[in-house]
Amino acid sequence: MHANDGFRELGRQECLRLLARTPVGRIVYTQKALPAVLPINFCLDDDGAVLLRTSASSSLVSAVDGAVVALEADEVDAVSRSGWSVVVTGVAALVTDPAEHARLLRTGPRSWVPASREVFVRIESELVTGRQLVGGRSLYGVQFPS
Repeated sequence: MHANDGFRELGRQECLRLLARTPVGRIVYTQKALPAVLPINFCLDDDGAVLLRTSASSSLVSAVDGAVVALEADEVDAVSRSGWSVVVTGVAALVTDPAEHARLLRTGPRSWVPASREVFVRIESELVTGRQLVGGRSLYGVQFPS
């Protein structure tokens, strides 16, 4: 990012801090050789991994297990023309360890649409990137009138 493009690059820890306070994002994955994007609620584990809770019969589970995926979350204020966006990219894996599953039942995300048989998906935060739009500056650093 250029110094005058209106964006500020966010470091890994700042990105994770922003994600920790954001309950909804979009998971980006491949389904039938095509890109797919799905809004989903999530939380972060202590190690920075993204955790999803979904139905075991969801098509999402079979599409992402063992695949490289991305999770994007953001917060935008249209009035002030400011906000931020964070992307976590990593391998997604179904949580199969019984002890880990039991822990996540207590501490993991709560599904907004509970199902009879739910599973957890962990996305390792291998690559974490983010940027912040500062005050609605244009590409040339000129402030737009309100």
